[in-house]
Amino acid sequence: MNDRHFARSAAIAFVAMGGAIALSSVSVCAEVVETQKLALQVDTVADGLEHPWSVEVLPDGAYIVSERPGRMRVVRDGKANEPIEGLPDIYAGGQGGLLDIALDPAFPTTRKLYFTASIPGDGGQGTAVFSAVLSGDEKQLDNVTRLFAMNRFSATSQHFGSRIAIAGDGRLFFGIGERGEMDRAQDPMDHAGSILRIDTDGSVPADNPYADGRKGMPEIWSIGHRNPQGITIDPENGRLLTVEHGARGGDEINNPQPGRNYGWPVISYGHHYSGAEIGKGEAAKGFEQPLYYWDPSIAPSALAVYRGAMFPEWQGDFLVSALKYQLLARLEPDAEGRVLQEERLLERDYGRIRDVVVAPDGAVLLLTDEENGALLRLSRAPSG
Repeated sequence: MNDRHFARSAAIAFVAMGGAIALSSVSVCAEVVETQKLALQVDTVADGLEHPWSVEVLPDGAYIVSERPGRMRVVRDGKANEPIEGLPDIYAGGQGGLLDIALDPAFPTTRKLYFTASIPGDGGQGTAVFSAVLSGDEKQLDNVTRLFAMNRFSATSQHFGSRIAIAGDGRLFFGIGERGEMDRAQDPMDHAGSILRIDTDGSVPADNPYADGRKGMPEIWSIGHRNPQGITIDPENGRLLTVEHGARGGDEINNPQPGRNYGWPVISYGHHYSGAEIGKGEAAKGFEQPLYYWDPSIAPSALAVYRGAMFPEWQGDFLVSALKYQLLARLEPDAEGRVLQEERLLERDYGRIRDVVVAPDGAVLLLTDEENGALLRLSRAPSG
């Protein structure tokens, strides 16, 4: 299980026939990339994926991938199978569509998984969380159950969030953006602009900060988030970490605490796209500071904490995938999670990077968010 829940090919051929895609499973010509601490080998595991958004490693070493237009596929032995049947009605437009996938810790025996998506409904569209069971032949989702849907849909097509982190007690954390309507992030009676926490049946944990619903929506964990797309729990210490998009600058890594307010749009280290100041500036009483921020923005899309055997030099480092500068950022944190140093890897070499996952063998998996998107594997380059 990876830590979110715990060379480019010189020639890749793919053939689309009836929804199936034939893919090369090994790079024809892997690239070697030198970094500050080690040399990486970059292999293309799969190509021909349409705006892939999330990847998980199945128990037998195959991969399950979501494509934002509304498809879920298993990639095995160099082939992406036909789309899995049984997905609910999905709104695929703008930044919306089929988003994250997370495997339940008991997936090897139950085949249960969770996923997020933007769905249509009264007032427009909004973010929802589902559970399902993947059939043994990997062709069908069974027992599809909607666990959660945000309480106010809108016609905007941006800032849906939304990745899932599974805590040690099995509960689900996920984020929802403020849907492009920034003041919603300061309203605890609105799910938008929040980090949320639910049980695996969709019920509300009794120790959620607004569990009684009197001062906020019961599912909310923290508020004041612009568009949190990355979320993970460090398996070493249980620390919840999120990464979110700022406006023009002000991307943030946070350690959300229950009932706390992370500032958007009252405080920010960025500016509006017009160049105007945001709210009260960079700090104000009653609002939490980020662990780290970027200015200018890198457009962070996912976050992992490296806990693996392949790269001991990276142990405990944060890995953040980014869209704008098309890079993977490696961040060295202190014991409290505050970042001391940043290294930028693969910048503009492979396109927009949408997801980053630490595989069970310690390799790092990336997805590129392109019409012809790829699943990449970073491993240790052979020495000598």
